[in-house]
Amino acid sequence: MAHEPMLKFVGTAQAYPAKRAADSRASDFQEIADRYAHLAGEAQAARCSQCGVPYCSVHCPLHNHIPDWLRLTAEGRLREAYELSNATSTMPEICGRICPQDRLCEGNCVIETAGHGAVTIGAVEKFITDTAWDNGWVEPLLAGPPTGRSVAIIGAGPAGLAAAEHLCGLGHAVHVYDRHDRAGGLLTYGIPGFKLEKPVVMRRIDRLAAGGIEFHQNVEIGRDVTLNELRDRHDGVLIATGVYKPRAIQVSGVEVSGVVDALDYLIASNRQCFGDTVPEFDSGALNAAGKHVVVIGGGDTAMDCVRTAVRQGAASVKCLYRRDRANMPGSQREVANAEEEGVEFVWLAAPEGFAGDPVQSVSVGRMRLGAPDASGRRAPEPDPGAAEEMPADLVIKALGFDAEPLPVLFDAPDLRVTRWGTVVVDAATMQTSLPGVFAAGDIVRGASLVVWALRDGRDVAAQMGRYLRDLGKVGRKAA
Repeated sequence: MAHEPMLKFVGTAQAYPAKRAADSRASDFQEIADRYAHLAGEAQAARCSQCGVPYCSVHCPLHNHIPDWLRLTAEGRLREAYELSNATSTMPEICGRICPQDRLCEGNCVIETAGHGAVTIGAVEKFITDTAWDNGWVEPLLAGPPTGRSVAIIGAGPAGLAAAEHLCGLGHAVHVYDRHDRAGGLLTYGIPGFKLEKPVVMRRIDRLAAGGIEFHQNVEIGRDVTLNELRDRHDGVLIATGVYKPRAIQVSGVEVSGVVDALDYLIASNRQCFGDTVPEFDSGALNAAGKHVVVIGGGDTAMDCVRTAVRQGAASVKCLYRRDRANMPGSQREVANAEEEGVEFVWLAAPEGFAGDPVQSVSVGRMRLGAPDASGRRAPEPDPGAAEEMPADLVIKALGFDAEPLPVLFDAPDLRVTRWGTVVVDAATMQTSLPGVFAAGDIVRGASLVVWALRDGRDVAAQMGRYLRDLGKVGRKAA
């Protein structure tokens, strides 16, 4: 009988790629850990128990064939492992880096629940695809036979890019319109390099452009072109803008200088890392160097902000979160990384006001947890007592994002939206209230994960493909 390469979880301990020392990594924006060496990657993949019901795949929004490509990796068949991984995901190496595996695939790994430590799925996924790039296994994007139809995609984030790749493969002429000067959306400007180095994103975008997808940068829908003009120009339109409107905080002094939105802060930092001239960074308005920084929020965006502030040379970095550690929405791995790098977390705390202009301090009130809310987490409520004054030269609001008012911005009053501003779509077709206009990603589901955006992009491309196939007109708007 052939040697069984799998089920090594008892004899082989869980091991992630080594992280650089905290004091070393906190001085730059490079990723904090390298990928596996070949033998280590294969050994970790071999820990998979090859479950009859693979809960890792069930809990992956893309339903990646995880046990299958783990087995191929364990057998040293890395090219086949990559091809299988790539069959369900347009950006496997990006998901391997930024997915919250501890809440998805790894969090539902059977050997994790058995006490042996989950298979390190994300790190293996990154290892497989980075190896594929190194060896030239990532093939160019090949457009399908031309259909004579064209598609406009509004938003060059993960949902839009995933849809663009699939629609190009179906043979449609694909045009991507985006407000920024680089494609990628939050992958490019929202996520810091220490989690996702920018060349990793740019090589994916370069591949799409080389495959014939046309990118139109610095285009604001409603300012430079209306939605109806895009509808006239193309056979189908996809709204994949994401959600960018920062959630407000209702306390005194929030309008003073030095109290900034998380996305403004992160975009400035990422632009500076690209080598762009960023006046707000150079002036210090969006630069934490030498400052006492307070970040408000407990999600992954807050973690990005606190860790960025550390790298910019902040004098101190504190994170205020109104719940406790167990009830925070962000990745626990990110919290641990932040703590290692010197971030102080202040649990069960919320701002009550800001003093000074520019800001000099935050008044912090204590919270306690009450009954669970609709999300299942215990709802925070004020805990009576005196507020604490906390020094702060820079306050970053990272309370999440809501949808922008697209019917107004796009000059499209007939575009139906929910009371939260997200776009209403038909559950079966993903089409909006406007014929031929589809929507996907965060602008439909609300702020969510990159992996869900990729899933939505894949699904909406299939629906748009059916719509374009069934159109009575042929070629009228082909690019």
